[in-house]
Amino acid sequence: MCNMTFEETGGENSSERMESVAKALEEVLSSALPQGCITVGVYEAAKSLNVDPDNVVLCLLATDDEEDVALQIHFTLIQAFCCENDINILRVSNMRRLAEILGGVKPGGEPMDLHCVLVTNPQSSLWKNPALSKVNRFCRDSRCLDQWVPVINLPDR
Repeated sequence: MCNMTFEETGGENSSERMESVAKALEEVLSSALPQGCITVGVYEAAKSLNVDPDNVVLCLLATDDEEDVALQIHFTLIQAFCCENDINILRVSNMRRLAEILGGVKPGGEPMDLHCVLVTNPQSSLWKNPALSKVNRFCRDSRCLDQWVPVINLPDR
């Protein structure tokens, strides 16, 4: 159900809302990381989506590297799968900030492939996170405005 007013869809509130959603996204990622609820990498994400799509609560795709055709094909397939399985999707700019939030390197010093990041539910219980609710509401509201894959810019700190 889309019950947004004109004031909620644009204007001065729009930049404040985007900043608020970006902060909520940072909070979601920061709290999911120590729980082991983050999957990074295009291929790892595809495997996780194939095995247990019901466990995925959010999919993040990079806005950088838009000239890489193979990567864009993967993104298109991941987006279609997420839409089909009611998984919220965000495009994220500022990969440097995303790397800072997620640690940026795998054990062994190898850099992470942050082109696709999945947030999953912890196995122990259903995750009730107000920041995740805010991000999910933003995704739902964006779909009401025909923005099926909204873009969020993570601000530098």
